Amino acid sequence: MPGILGRKVGMTSIFGSNGESIAVTVIEAGPCVVTQVKTGESKDGYKAVQLAFGEKKEKNTPAAMVGHFKKANTTPKRHVVEFRDFSDEFAGLIELGKEIKVSDIFTEGDFLDAVGTSKGKGFQGVVKRYGFSGVGGQTHGQHNRLRAPGSMGNASFAARVIKGKRLPGRMGGDRVKVTNLKVVKIVPDQNLIMISGSIPGAKNSTVILEK
Repeated sequence: MPGILGRKVGMTSIFGSNGESIAVTVIEAGPCVVTQVKTGESKDGYKAVQLAFGEKKEKNTPAAMVGHFKKANTTPKRHVVEFRDFSDEFAGLIELGKEIKVSDIFTEGDFLDAVGTSKGKGFQGVVKRYGFSGVGGQTHGQHNRLRAPGSMGNASFAARVIKGKRLPGRMGGDRVKVTNLKVVKIVPDQNLIMISGSIPGAKNSTVILEK
């Protein structure tokens, strides 16, 4: 599956062909460098293309990774991701050290999947975490139960909390994949891609775009 790495710039809105306002997420996608090519005949046993994105100081990079990047004749990078089974139409791009830009992978009107890390929200209750309604009205002395989860549902049988019960806990900071997002516009000279809708993650976070 072909794809590219990018940095989330933020959200804005642009006008469509019919004059409608479209909310888009702006991603600075690439340029990425091919740092390794794995073939089915190699010792890895599968086909994949490894792409690197984002500059990193050499003094903060492990020596093994410095040598890895030098094989591709490039500087140390911050993020490295593998994309398995690149299709044959991108065969000309799969060369060690070759630079891949967003316009090489996507065109306007394409649909893609976006993978990112959602914003961390810390320890939250069930109302914010799962959309619970709370116990109910403020009658009958329920002055401090408005956002409580209510009964656990277990008594003598089971006599324990079943795994997976929706309870308060850490929210966010998870790997999230959003599918079938439409590419509205591409700005090749700035490596920008504008995608309809929202994409998980904070500004300046790393996003994986898969075709």
